[in-house]
Amino acid sequence: MIRLFFILTLFTLTLFSSSLNITGTVVSDNQKMIGARYMGYVKHIYYNIGDSVQREDTLFEMESAEFDILKNQADLALEQAEIMVDMYRTRLDSIRREKALLRIRGKDNTVDWNNLDITAENIQAGLAATRTMVKNAAEKVKQIATIANYLEIKAPNDGIIVQKQIRVGDLIVPGMLAMVLVDLDHLEIEGQISEADLLRVNKGDFIDVSIPSIKFKTRGRIKSVVPSANPMTHTFTIRVSFHKGHKKIFPGMYAKLKIDYDESLK
Repeated sequence: MIRLFFILTLFTLTLFSSSLNITGTVVSDNQKMIGARYMGYVKHIYYNIGDSVQREDTLFEMESAEFDILKNQADLALEQAEIMVDMYRTRLDSIRREKALLRIRGKDNTVDWNNLDITAENIQAGLAATRTMVKNAAEKVKQIATIANYLEIKAPNDGIIVQKQIRVGDLIVPGMLAMVLVDLDHLEIEGQISEADLLRVNKGDFIDVSIPSIKFKTRGRIKSVVPSANPMTHTFTIRVSFHKGHKKIFPGMYAKLKIDYDESLK
């Protein structure tokens, strides 16, 4: 009797359950387009296609004549301001010595003393203004140093270089694509479903995932269903998240997705 009940239950589940099998492609959920903020020529390239990099590794360096001019101007402005500060300080020291000599002589030198006071006030004002110039010039030098860091293009995260569009000597302008960096720790599977099967797929559903080339099987979860149909094929894109473990899985690999659904809810 129990065996008969089990068979009937299994038959019922089989009758009302079905599955949707679609193909997909492994993609990275963290793909970076690497470019430059300033115009310049490529000086050194440290990584090529297929190389693994870590965060803050220098991918390539640039040299810029415009930057060199700005740096020289900032350094010169700071140097001139510091020279003027030293000049005003030297003049103040000279006035202090003149006042000391007047005290020693002890003569009626009111006119000379007043003239020295006026000169000292003017020099103090000039010294204060020059110190402000030094401060501004130093800030400019710091800004130029920050720009210098931008001439060394660094990796924003760990990953692998999958595309390289530059060579040594090439001119790069802002917005130009230089490299593409793919994060292998955040992979997903992207697949296409037909418009007729859209009601059978829901965000959050758990599905079977397999990558036949490496005999990898696991359970994944539908992360999103993109509500924008391809007008040519009338298909929708789904993204499936999964855990790869320690398997060597790369973007571009062929994958299979099996989505079970209740035929009675169709």
